[in-house]
Amino acid sequence: MQETQRQFTIIPEIPKDYINKFYEFMDRFFLTPQKNRFADISRSQFAVSYSVLDSSGKRILSVHISGSDSINTSIETLDPSVPADSLSQAKEDVEIAVDAFEDQVRKNSLFFAWREGESVVPETVTGKENKSLRRIFLETQILLIAAFMTVGILLFLIIGPLVPIVLLAIQFVFVFYSNKIIARSADWHITENNPYIHILQYPLSAGMDESTKKISKQDLTKLKQEIYKATIAENGELDCQKAHDIFAKFGIDCKTEDMIAKKVNVYEIVKKTADKFGYKVPEIIISNTLLPNAAASGPSASRGIVLITTGTFLQLNNDEIESVLGHEFGHLKGHDPLWLYGISAIQYLFWFYIIFTLTRTTSTFLLIIYLWALLSLTYFVSKFFEARADLISAMVIGTPKILADSLEKIGFQRLLYERLPSFRFQEWLNWDPHPPIYFRVARLRNLQDPSKIKHPLLQSAREVTRGFFESL
Repeated sequence: MQETQRQFTIIPEIPKDYINKFYEFMDRFFLTPQKNRFADISRSQFAVSYSVLDSSGKRILSVHISGSDSINTSIETLDPSVPADSLSQAKEDVEIAVDAFEDQVRKNSLFFAWREGESVVPETVTGKENKSLRRIFLETQILLIAAFMTVGILLFLIIGPLVPIVLLAIQFVFVFYSNKIIARSADWHITENNPYIHILQYPLSAGMDESTKKISKQDLTKLKQEIYKATIAENGELDCQKAHDIFAKFGIDCKTEDMIAKKVNVYEIVKKTADKFGYKVPEIIISNTLLPNAAASGPSASRGIVLITTGTFLQLNNDEIESVLGHEFGHLKGHDPLWLYGISAIQYLFWFYIIFTLTRTTSTFLLIIYLWALLSLTYFVSKFFEARADLISAMVIGTPKILADSLEKIGFQRLLYERLPSFRFQEWLNWDPHPPIYFRVARLRNLQDPSKIKHPLLQSAREVTRGFFESL
């Protein structure tokens, strides 16, 4: 039977006073710029309505969004021949718009995180942390493998044939002890006796962001220290009223009701995930950055380490965090770093001692093509393991649709671009160990019974390969 109507509710992670601003945001920054897709846009204080157009400009869906406490959406078909995919995309439009608005609010907020009994660590609010050396040792260590491949080829040309073997031995040491290396870079270590992270977010009103920029980083650190001493250090809880008074001392006029305060039992979330996998709780470390991210490292579950950023607790709820951790535990369960190390080592040695030895007199151009092909193949194979980790999370945690929602929240910007066929193809070719977001989200939402999956790696390899060819 053809679906003719869809209704759903979203409770955004923003103060209720800001919900009315969402409708203006959706009108001005999401609907109006896409005149080829939307028409009949009508907005009031707590509502927005519009029509969705097909590729020929025909009106096929009517969408109405309203609510002052939550965002309630109703999608109705205007043509009985409208495919179900159009309804799904219209729903995704609203979800992406909410994600984009929440992201804007977060970027225009004061953001603080604390760990009880630990020193105050300044927050990182940009994406620079994601490009640090820490990434080399996370998850499948694909960056580490790629780096060693590149260096190995260059040194092979300069020094001689023993270089690849020596480098592979050094690389194995890095892979085996990656958990120890990552642990040294942590801002905080979570333990059973001290399991909490405290977070305070205050969205700034128009004009306030300019006055706040005048406050030095040193004063922001003092403000953060005073809030900690007056609240968490006293009774283990954040007190928004006391925080408000301290903000006022530093010349920041804020509304107590607009503050978002969270106390997250990180150890409990990780333990709940580990219990479902039948593992002991791995070492848990925190990176104090607004960028949402979680990752696991280590050659096995017994030598595993889990990294979570404080921004993850702000952007995702506990169920969503658990589903993401299920993906990370999937890497540990599958021993993915060791498998990828072994696969890359075999092809690495094969290319060096057979193919490259036979063709080493060829031009520099062919050498560059060879290096590009080798790294591209390595990254493509790594997509099998990332896709398998999604399936393992679905099988063990049992919430594939929640994992899909989490990926959509984190990757909403890429989802918008990936609607363009040319961009989808480009995403498959990028040196990124993850398959495109659109592929992962659709795959998880279409997964009916994860318990029937018998060979997750083989299934992932087939589906990733099919997804790539369908993008051509």
